[in-house]
Amino acid sequence: MDTFDLLMQGFAAAITPANLLWALLGVTIGTAVGVLPGIGPALTVALLLPITFRLEPSAALILFAGIYSGGMYGGSTTSILLNTPGESASIVSAIEGNKMARAGRAAAALATAAIGSFVAGIVATVGLTLLAPVMAQFAITLGPPEYVALMAIAFISVAALLGPNLLKGAAGLVIGLTIGLVGIDVQSGQPRLTFGSDRLLDGLDVVLVVVGLFAIAETLSHVLSGTGRSTVTPVKGRTALSREEFRRSWPAWLRGTALGFPIGALPAGGAEIPTFLSYAAEKRLSRHRGEFGRGAIEGVAGPESANNAAAAGVLVPLLTIGLPTSATAAIILTAFQSYGLQPGPTLFAESGDLVWALIASLFIGNVMLLVLNLPLVKVWARLLMLPSWSIYAAVTVFAALGAFAAGGSPTDIVILAALGALGMLMRLADIPAAPAVVGLILGPLMEAQLRRAMTLSEGDPAILVSSPLTIGLWIVAALLLIVPPLIGAQLGRRRRRALRAAGARDAEGAQTTPTDSTH
Repeated sequence: MDTFDLLMQGFAAAITPANLLWALLGVTIGTAVGVLPGIGPALTVALLLPITFRLEPSAALILFAGIYSGGMYGGSTTSILLNTPGESASIVSAIEGNKMARAGRAAAALATAAIGSFVAGIVATVGLTLLAPVMAQFAITLGPPEYVALMAIAFISVAALLGPNLLKGAAGLVIGLTIGLVGIDVQSGQPRLTFGSDRLLDGLDVVLVVVGLFAIAETLSHVLSGTGRSTVTPVKGRTALSREEFRRSWPAWLRGTALGFPIGALPAGGAEIPTFLSYAAEKRLSRHRGEFGRGAIEGVAGPESANNAAAAGVLVPLLTIGLPTSATAAIILTAFQSYGLQPGPTLFAESGDLVWALIASLFIGNVMLLVLNLPLVKVWARLLMLPSWSIYAAVTVFAALGAFAAGGSPTDIVILAALGALGMLMRLADIPAAPAVVGLILGPLMEAQLRRAMTLSEGDPAILVSSPLTIGLWIVAALLLIVPPLIGAQLGRRRRRALRAAGARDAEGAQTTPTDSTH
């Protein structure tokens, strides 16, 4: 009942006209940018961080939560119509969704994605409501040794799950940890990596780093790769499901939700793995296996539900322990810190009103997404017609204005350009930026907890394995070094087989006569 009462108080704050407007603005912007290839929710939140400094913390976080939810849905539109995922978690949706679109069933594919996102978002937010306070209470009992082990788990998981492989993910993490060292060491008072520059004595602003590594790097990489233009599959008919399509979709929505939320809620979770697992499960359980690779609606419904359920699950470790397990979660963590808030076990006690308003806004945002997306699918599809140069020109202008507004110095623009060039080089080397952001944010926190643990033990490192919990956490960290690469390799082989099988069916269909039909 305490949780229910707190949630009702959160709703009372979230349904004020101003906060409803911010939630609507967030889901609208999130859906729009999720539709555009390359402009995902992480980049959008990074761009808006400097602009929202004058907002109330609750309004800014409700806006970012709306962008997060909308962006996770918007990526499915790009996957289905263009076969180009707007987010990495939307990769699986492209396998069956684009086949449905090419067969004239784009409306059904987009409808099952929208309704599945709504179902998964509501169920997963209920799970967040029930689980987050319990985890926060548990996290209060953790000491410095436990936090060191937890952050090690976070470092390993983001390196393994947010990069193409463990080595490149670790390279991104090291870059972030190095950037986090810039400035004056709090304990010794000595400058680190400042190269004699007074501007760097206070360290690099997290917002500046995020905007540079995401926004400017994205623009520079796009300039190098060229503009290009893709053909959009038109959306025909009303965006609705037939009775048969609904009957086949709803079990997949529930199964995808059941896979996505628990995996997303793990400190080593994320949205990519449950979407692949959901697709594999639907293919095995479906009575229409022959349609997989040709446009099976279950292959869209399940992964989309898993994707959105995992997005809500990712907020569990973020809010309760302060561990982000996705790029957008890492930038939302930056948003918390920009308001002087540190997600973790004390957040619910010290800023409970804000947290419960944020959770309540997730319920409201999911309803807004369903109402917004079903009638406006054709509008979002037209966004894909915008010339890409205009999109990235706007991104550059907003990034520069935001950086200057945050620091008020022309030097910040130079630093922004340098970070953008670094981000571009990382992309050329296929080194992900998300682990760098996590390393930048959590590196100083882990350093502080490690020093605290060493102080308590008078320099004895055995304190890091001094309890059954710390030993268990280090075992989990070791398993994360071994298990995800094996799972990723297996899922990669399955995906390649599915793509080859789909290509073979397309080639076979192209050789048939016009009177042939496929069901």
